[in-house]
Parts: sequence; structure tokens; C-alpha cells
Amino acid sequence: MLFSAASFIVACNNTGNGGGQNTENLDNPEIQADEVAAPAAVVDGNTLTYGDHTYTVSGEFNNSYKVPTAFVTFTNFPADFAEFEAVYNGLLGKSIQGTAAMIPMAIEMYAKDAAEGEKCFNLLCNSSSTVSSITRILKTKLVPSQHAPTNDPYIQRYMAAALLKGAKADNAYTPEYPYVVEMAASPNGVHNVTGGTDTFIYIIADGWDTRQRGVEIFQAEGSDMYKVYNCPSCYTQCKNIKGEWAGLK
Repeated sequence: MLFSAASFIVACNNTGNGGGQNTENLDNPEIQADEVAAPAAVVDGNTLTYGDHTYTVSGEFNNSYKVPTAFVTFTNFPADFAEFEAVYNGLLGKSIQGTAAMIPMAIEMYAKDAAEGEKCFNLLCNSSSTVSSITRILKTKLVPSQHAPTNDPYIQRYMAAALLKGAKADNAYTPEYPYVVEMAASPNGVHNVTGGTDTFIYIIADGWDTRQRGVEIFQAEGSDMYKVYNCPSCYTQCKNIKGEWAGLK
């Protein structure tokens, strides 16, 4: 699916009756910094660019349940909720694989800042009950990581990385770069539900004994956007890390 490039408008302040530009604050770098606009989300085909970050959707779902056939490739995790929202609304939220790939993005956001992460899940998920089910687990597995002993096997700060291509316990959850979320169809298929459709897919990842991590994606009737309906296997205990985790960009 192709999307038109996004754009933004820069507003100018006018002063006096002549409507000239207000130059009062031009010599104050602090004021200028506060007024710098956020990057525009620019969409070109199946790729969105936000500043120097790029996100690309490719592939499609077929009857192959174990071999990945749908992909989202990206250079960086969103820096904040503003970027997460722009990426969701501009591109990824408009496809099943794009929406599913935002699950590890939201998990990583939650690990860095629980309040920002919860905003991400509220945008990404179909209902508040789905959000509460996810955050109830994440607040015990991710948020207190800086306070937990280093040998605590329950705290898994690297959980988002475990959902990325190439990351596994044996390589200290070091994913390939650019990052890739690989997905495949589920034999559960597509179901008509109240108010829309529910599509079952897998995220293919090596962080668990079972590589297929089940995800349900909901699309409301008449909407071109998708939402996460359910994804418990994406935040259950993965294999404990071997080595020291290097983090994610």
C-alpha cells in the first residue's frame, strides 16, 4: 500500500500593524531551542522517515506458518511518544505486520519510561484491559531492573530485543542491524468479531523455546488502522541471557 508524503506548516509570529516577523527572541538560543518543531513524518511508499530514523514494511502473509514472510525493518526504536505516535499513524498502524512490530517498540519504551510506554500501549492496543494485562507484567519484569540483583532471573530488561531477528540468549540478545521483526501467518487465520476482524499471526523470534509468538491484531469495521488485541506470548518469560546486554538504539 502506498501513502502520500506527510508535511508540516511552520507558523510565523507577526508583530505590530505592519505584520513583520518578530525578531525579539532571535538572539536567545534557549527560546529558539524551545520553539524548534518536531521532525515531520515523511512517508514514501512503504517507508517512513522521522528525522534520521527509518521504518519499512515489506512482505505479506500466506499459508507458511513457520517461515517468516512479513517484515518490518527499522534503524532505531522511537525516541519518545511523539515519534511512536507519528510512526503508528503515518505507516505502521496501517498494516498487520506494522502494528505487530510496534509491540517490541512499546515494550522498550515502557522499559525506559513507564509513563511514556503506557501512552504507547494505549495508542497501540484495542482496549484498556489489554493495556493493563501487558503493563501489569512489564512493571515487575522491566521497571525495577535497576534495583534488582544482577543474578535475578525474573528481571529481563532485554525482553524487547528478544523479539528481534538474530537476538538469542547465547549472543546476549544482540539482534541484527538494522533491526527486523519477522512475522508469519497463524493457522488460526482471520475471524469476524464484534465490530471488526481479528487476525492471528506469529512473530518469529529465538528468545523462547517456541519461536512462534502469537499475536492477535484487530481492525475495526470501516477503519484503515489496526490495533493489538492480544499478545501475551510476547511478554512472557524468555530465556535468560548469557553475557551482558548491550542495549538497543
